[in-house]
Amino acid sequence: MSAPDQKDVLHRYLRQGREVLRWKLEGLGEYDARRPLTPTGTNLLGLVKHLAIIESDYFGEVFGRPVDETAGWFERHPEPDADMWATETESREHVLGLYARVAEHSDATIAELDLDAPGRVPHWPADRAEVTLGQVLVHVATETHRHAGHADVCRELVDGAVGLRPDNPNLGGNGAARRQGHRARLEREARRAAGLA
Repeated sequence: MSAPDQKDVLHRYLRQGREVLRWKLEGLGEYDARRPLTPTGTNLLGLVKHLAIIESDYFGEVFGRPVDETAGWFERHPEPDADMWATETESREHVLGLYARVAEHSDATIAELDLDAPGRVPHWPADRAEVTLGQVLVHVATETHRHAGHADVCRELVDGAVGLRPDNPNLGGNGAARRQGHRARLEREARRAAGLA
């Protein structure tokens, strides 16, 4: 596969991951979009905010193309995990708009640079800090899909919605009755395996 083809494939996976993240917020009220759904506080809007900040850093600062809106974000917000949740004054529209603006900037960086274009990740260990666009594209696409998986679980906990898109549940036999029966079967199997049944 040629380098342009590789770049197109990697970029397509990044765009698909972004689409999944945005969809996970559709149709939710403010509380459900923001509320912590795990013991560590993972929440849907926070995942999108985190990815906007991260993506702006990797496709901006790393290649000397900072996004003005987010440049120096971590220095201005030193609280641990400040990028993983939205404050009361950060509207869903603001966070989604930021993600869209960052994606546009990232897409321009990806389009304009070759896969072997050099960059530097200052917060990585010195022996790995020198990177290429190809490495960063793989890193950010996998990071996006990792968090899309978190969003899958969070959204399912909120209202049972699952899948890649509303028209693609990406689960075989996804009917509610089937899922309940399947879950009950897994619970029985787990109890038997643990000697609890």
